[in-house]
Amino acid sequence: MIREGGCLCGAVRFKAEGEPLNVRVCHCRICQKAMGSPFFARAQFVPEALTVEGDTGRYPSSENIDRVFCKRCGTRLFAWRRNGTAVGVALATFDDRNGFAPTEHIWVSEKMTWLKLDDGLPQYPATIPS
Repeated sequence: MIREGGCLCGAVRFKAEGEPLNVRVCHCRICQKAMGSPFFARAQFVPEALTVEGDTGRYPSSENIDRVFCKRCGTRLFAWRRNGTAVGVALATFDDRNGFAPTEHIWVSEKMTWLKLDDGLPQYPATIPS
């Protein structure tokens, strides 16, 4: 299956092929700052599953992750692992914004205090335990 998406202005388009590795909501402080939002809801794919067209910029938000955005409109699209193992695609940027549903919340120890999580999904204080 191929799912498509893009940025607000349409200058960047992408295709994600196959099923994601996981679909999670991250509440860590870095994601909050990078997304300008209380959390980052994303579907994670292997990089080879993603095809991107358009002019994007990158910002190293941590030693492990580059944030990728549209240079024209600023839409935050991807969290790209520098080691090449995965890329997180912002759920709201897919054309079918309801195509994926998260299966858990991670880094809830850093979630904003006013945010109430009552969706019944598993919640982890940090990342998923091994």
